[in-house]
Amino acid sequence: MASQAECGFPSPADDHLDRPLDFNELLVTNAAATFAVRIAGESMTGVGLFPGDIAVVDRSRAPAEGSIVLALLDGEFTIKRYRTKGGRVWLQAENRLFKNIEIKEGSDFEVWGVVSASIRKF
Repeated sequence: MASQAECGFPSPADDHLDRPLDFNELLVTNAAATFAVRIAGESMTGVGLFPGDIAVVDRSRAPAEGSIVLALLDGEFTIKRYRTKGGRVWLQAENRLFKNIEIKEGSDFEVWGVVSASIRKF
């Protein structure tokens, strides 16, 4: 497989293509801490995450302001944008039809990892 492809006529340089792409090399930084989950729901369509897509999640990365995370909240998994301000934490949907979720004191909340990539199959 070529590492890049022009959207036009074939190039005479096609005989000199780079080595095949390795998806583990492209998508995984820490293999022991990386897993994939299938996305359900439409709360993140504004950033291109659609139902049926596969999210690549890295458990070794700590969530930073604005990162997209896989979180466990009160026994249910969700993928949202991680937001913090003034000691508050909330999960931001990227679809205006969905409300943001404030993490309230006493909530059973854990970030399972940071979404580092997504895959869509046609």
